[in-house]
Amino acid sequence: MHAGLKISAFAAALAATFGTAYGVGKGIDPVVTESAPASHDRHEGGGEEAGHEESPAGGLQISEGGYTLDLSTPSVTAGQRSELRFAVRDAAGRAVTAYQREHDKELHLIVASRDLVTYRHLHPTRAADGTWSIPVSLPRAGGYRVFADFTPAKKGAENLVLGADLAASGAYAPQKFPAPSGTATVDGYKVELTGGLTPNTATELKLKVSRAGRPVTDLQPYLGAYGHLVALRSGDLAYLHVHPNAGTGSGPDVSFMATAPSGGTYRLFLDFKHAGQVHTAAFTVTTGAGHGEAEGGHGH
Repeated sequence: MHAGLKISAFAAALAATFGTAYGVGKGIDPVVTESAPASHDRHEGGGEEAGHEESPAGGLQISEGGYTLDLSTPSVTAGQRSELRFAVRDAAGRAVTAYQREHDKELHLIVASRDLVTYRHLHPTRAADGTWSIPVSLPRAGGYRVFADFTPAKKGAENLVLGADLAASGAYAPQKFPAPSGTATVDGYKVELTGGLTPNTATELKLKVSRAGRPVTDLQPYLGAYGHLVALRSGDLAYLHVHPNAGTGSGPDVSFMATAPSGGTYRLFLDFKHAGQVHTAAFTVTTGAGHGEAEGGHGH
């Protein structure tokens, strides 16, 4: 992952069969959000000047820049622990075995349900032959999207986010899309969002973390930063990964500069670490076709 925001280009929406049973599927990681009721640099952050240029959408393609995401576990069973396995292949079909280390990891894996209710930020293990694997358990049947975020260890290589579809089998029950809100609660923490997303314009997002009514001022670094923010666009699940602005400290405020690639509805997922545990707060925001901030931020 790095500092700069982007969203690449791909295709494919998983065909879901509505009835008693749904498709096929498998997926555990410490970060889970279950909501009930440039150049090819795809990340943003690191200063007030970051992200002031239009960012194309990312994570929408299974192949880009001569690399392909080869998901050898395209389906799992909902509610069961399974091993998710994949490889990144170069233009010659060889599994990539050398990566640049970014934010403490060679590769970051995001798994999100297509209804954007379930979200996981995973860090798989790479074998010597280039095969990545990680145990995962997905809670509900339905369609999911897997995003591999990495930079090959090759001179001049750029960051890539490749995406592939994953299915989880079982009895399918549609979930209501979470309504826009400027406040999220998770594991006893309250996170307040100020600001919003604007198409093709960098805007500031501020998130304030508190617990039991008191500001949290001792956030701990997680993967080299005090917060990680992923935004996924409803519908095609276009991907943005954002890191805090330079100078962002240990809380209670964590700020980001982010650029929406288009108008629409987005789910924001904030990972933060406190008292040795990683937590994920989720928000729904909407933005217009060419102007205005996201609904759900304070003051809207």
